[in-house]
Amino acid sequence: MDKPLDADFLKERAREAWKLLEACSLCPRACGVDRVHGQIGFCRIGANAVVSSAFPHFGEERCISGIAGSGTIFFSGCNLGCIFCQNYSISQGGEGEEMDYSLIARLMLGLQQAGCHNLNLVTPSHIIPQILDALALAAKKGFRLPIVYNSGGYDSLAELQLLDGVVDIYMPDFKYWESEAAERLSGAKDYPEIARRAIKEMHRQVGDLIMDENGIAKRGLLVRHLVLPNGFAGTKDVFRFLIEEISPCTHINVMGQYHPCWKSSECAEIDRPMRYSEILEAKQLAKSLHLV
Repeated sequence: MDKPLDADFLKERAREAWKLLEACSLCPRACGVDRVHGQIGFCRIGANAVVSSAFPHFGEERCISGIAGSGTIFFSGCNLGCIFCQNYSISQGGEGEEMDYSLIARLMLGLQQAGCHNLNLVTPSHIIPQILDALALAAKKGFRLPIVYNSGGYDSLAELQLLDGVVDIYMPDFKYWESEAAERLSGAKDYPEIARRAIKEMHRQVGDLIMDENGIAKRGLLVRHLVLPNGFAGTKDVFRFLIEEISPCTHINVMGQYHPCWKSSECAEIDRPMRYSEILEAKQLAKSLHLV
């Protein structure tokens, strides 16, 4: 078992985070709405988080899911508007159940009791205060799993600094290298700049990925990159950034499961399935650059 979390430390961080929701500046959108009193901005979430599902996940990276599963909580809402999102009913449609922090803490403890390797927080960027409150309560009741922060990479320094000393494993996407692609596909022209800055801060906090004797991740950075048709994600530049400005030992999952869905027909460049040759080229490039 891992070292128990400090409930008082978490509660203090939660208090700081809630202040950012009064005129919301939590994520890079900085919508300015009063989420504390129920107003909603781009993410469509007010004072309470909305949970889509919670279960031991066996389909994540091997070092995350292991043999006992990753204790995954899927949160609804998102600070990105990806037109190709495969989970759009959750990210954009708000599918799920509204929960206060005590119910989320109960989910966390249940996943620990189920024997999961870690707690995997999926799409957490817009609900940091709620998560910290839940962790504080869970910590009082013996919660001690490593925490995985599984985000789209559109994270502000303010929110990441609140998570310093809390998150064990950062698992962000790095979706696009070019602003044009980010604006057309996610409505976030500043995504490349924000993601680069965020990933640098994540690595500063936790360093390169470290695994135990069974190959299960315990701490560090693992970056995901979804390859898009016609090189629209800027894969080569993303890889070079990770090597040159993060670490030559950066762990990266090159994902080839893209397929057109939801509103992907709005962008001709991605309105088709991936070709095997495109996926193979990206994976061979990662291998040639010694990205692990």
